[in-house]
Amino acid sequence: MTWTLPLTFLLPLAGTLILAFSGARLGRRGTTWVGVTSVALAALVTALLAHHYLAAPEARTLTLWRWIAVGDFQPTIGLRLDGLSLTLLGVITGVGLLIHWFAAWYMQGEEGVTRFYAYMNLFVASMVLLVLGDNLLLLFLGWEGVGLCSYLLIGHYYRTAANVRAAFKAFLVTRIGDAFLAIGLFLLFRELGTLNIAEILQRAPERWSAGDPLVELAALLLLGGALGKSAQLPLHTWLADAMAGPTPVSALIHAATMVTAGVYLVARLHGVFLLAPAVLWLTGVIGALTLLAAGFAALAQTDIKRVLAYSTMSQIGYMFLALGVAGFEAAIFHLMTHAFFKALLFLSAGAVIVGCHHEQDIRRLGGLWRRLPLAYVGFLVGGAALAALPLVTAGFYSKDAILWQALAAGHGALLLAGLLGSLLTSLYLLRLIVGIFHGEAGSEGARRAEAGQGLAHGLPLVVLALLSTFLGAWLEPPLGSVLPAPHEGSEGWHLALELLAGGVALLGIALGAWLFLNRRAWLADVAARGLGARLWRLWHHAWGFDAAYERLLVRPYRGLVSGLRHDAIDALGLLPARLAWWLHVALSRTQGGKLRLYAVSMVVGATLILLVMAVAA
Repeated sequence: MTWTLPLTFLLPLAGTLILAFSGARLGRRGTTWVGVTSVALAALVTALLAHHYLAAPEARTLTLWRWIAVGDFQPTIGLRLDGLSLTLLGVITGVGLLIHWFAAWYMQGEEGVTRFYAYMNLFVASMVLLVLGDNLLLLFLGWEGVGLCSYLLIGHYYRTAANVRAAFKAFLVTRIGDAFLAIGLFLLFRELGTLNIAEILQRAPERWSAGDPLVELAALLLLGGALGKSAQLPLHTWLADAMAGPTPVSALIHAATMVTAGVYLVARLHGVFLLAPAVLWLTGVIGALTLLAAGFAALAQTDIKRVLAYSTMSQIGYMFLALGVAGFEAAIFHLMTHAFFKALLFLSAGAVIVGCHHEQDIRRLGGLWRRLPLAYVGFLVGGAALAALPLVTAGFYSKDAILWQALAAGHGALLLAGLLGSLLTSLYLLRLIVGIFHGEAGSEGARRAEAGQGLAHGLPLVVLALLSTFLGAWLEPPLGSVLPAPHEGSEGWHLALELLAGGVALLGIALGAWLFLNRRAWLADVAARGLGARLWRLWHHAWGFDAAYERLLVRPYRGLVSGLRHDAIDALGLLPARLAWWLHVALSRTQGGKLRLYAVSMVVGATLILLVMAVAA
């Protein structure tokens, strides 16, 4: 079945090409059919590959052709299927199919549907290439492809200037990380002589010892690329603004797949990071700081999608925390379950936004649980999984695995950060759910809310809701032969941690219910004055990173550009060109088409020449 592997990206790519060259001739129904069917076929191929792989779990490599041959540099277009790539492939095509299908309902009446599905299919093809590539050059091609698609889809509503700025911001910030990644690839090739991933993992321990400055530098550069793509501190500022795109885009690209590419990169190159303990420790610290900073920021957002965006940032912080303690399996497990419940939350948010006539300010919603029952259930189930409600949700098992790896590895500070992040998660989720579905409607859009209809609206939500329960945790990724074994420890301590983590989640839910159901007026009063108001502003503006970057980076750069625009050295270099232009203008004015002027000019010129000759003689 290995020969079917290319179909996983060729089918979505074919969908992109059909939509790109069809224009509007397919019509809305035909466009939707092509866009959804191409991903559905890729998901079917993935299911067949999973069936055969699980029957005989051995890594398989398919080399299609040699890409470049420059001396010893001869990368191939090669695909590798193992437990890690299969897990990501299932998430991309499986969750991607449900999101594409939901988009058929969400995008009704929207303009640019053909363009939307063409870019969405191209994204799926690029993401599949990223996870299947057996060498870092092919991975980098997919990496840049998903970045391009993210830019195009964030700016889907390009007639609004703010959306265009958000798309450009995402493109620019992630390019900073991509530059670090590219330099890291150059360094790996210079030192190891290959970009093939399997060969890198084999040669790295032969070439370097643990803590070698060069391997630390290589790992640090790779981490820089991962931070940009996965929206971790300090390259995280683009993700919240990226919510300007259609909600299915937020669900697929900025919750379930693209933002987890950094997690995949670190896990895939785990052999390099294990040789760089300082960078591995830094990875965990950045993850912990991000999950806490984003958790506090989510408490003070008023837009549904921005709350979920900071939630995504926080959950990816958990994955980086797991990577930092060498809990690679736990990170990928949480990546998979997070794709289920975060896609559910985003699609449920999309159902609310469309049902309320594109109203998404929490302060203007309320009282929707009767009018939008399916979206309400989606938020309850997805929120419970996100808050890691004990035993019944997928999020509990994956988050518990991360916390256990932190404890077993002896990183107590990271464990405490994870527990505090769990408390914050419960609080902002209760605030979000209560603000949307309980109380009184705050706008005409909420009062006239209409529930979505049809399979395209309902079935994706139902399937994702089921996967967000403990049923999703049964889909344990087959990572044993790909990633290092997880840390072991006392079962008694593990049980105690499970009870503690479950208790923290329940405490957060109880505290959130008490605060946001019974003490809302008191909270509003606290947030309106003194320290509460300052904290609200600080968290609402996400700790002021955007303002700091504006003052420290953007304004100085603009000033430098403005100064160089009138650079004296540049003007001196242009002087010959300007002189030639002035002479051209002066001589052109003599060509007026008047014969008398030409005759007079000839007589005057001849007379001057004769005078000069006479004087010279």
